[in-house]
Amino acid sequence: MRYALFGLPLIALVALVAVFAFSIDRDPGLVRSVLIDKPVPTFAMPAVPELGVPGFDTAALMGEVTVVNVFASWCIPCRDEHPLLVALKEVSGVRLFGINQSDAPENARAFLAELGNPYDAVGADRDRRVSIDWGVYGVPETFVVDAKGIITFKHVGPLTPRDIETELLPAIEMARG
Repeated sequence: MRYALFGLPLIALVALVAVFAFSIDRDPGLVRSVLIDKPVPTFAMPAVPELGVPGFDTAALMGEVTVVNVFASWCIPCRDEHPLLVALKEVSGVRLFGINQSDAPENARAFLAELGNPYDAVGADRDRRVSIDWGVYGVPETFVVDAKGIITFKHVGPLTPRDIETELLPAIEMARG
């Protein structure tokens, strides 16, 4: 009995080391989404008041490939990523929608007035309900939705030029093709 009590922690330690050893080759920045290859959630978001672009809903994501970016004016990485979204819109011509998470309308308007508004539509997600339904961990996050309304790609965190070149643009092309 005494050996069993001493051996049990050793067995648990060996099991834990085995789990870590088999997981060591995984990309720590990769956060898998259960929504990949599934239809976008059912939702409707009003426009950010006085922004000049409409809000959007599930139906608006049908018929054309769309990049959906979750952002907020209070998010420092969103500010860093924003010029890349402006360039993405110019280079790819992809339809770009924004989910403005937990933001005061005046702050969202000021953010986009200062940095430029590449979005064709911006939904105000004041209570984060839509973000939760989309499986958003935090801002920024970016999704690619195909013409059938299926989420085909998710990027967690701010986009970098490398991410756009090696992940996002290929995901857009695959969704188009």
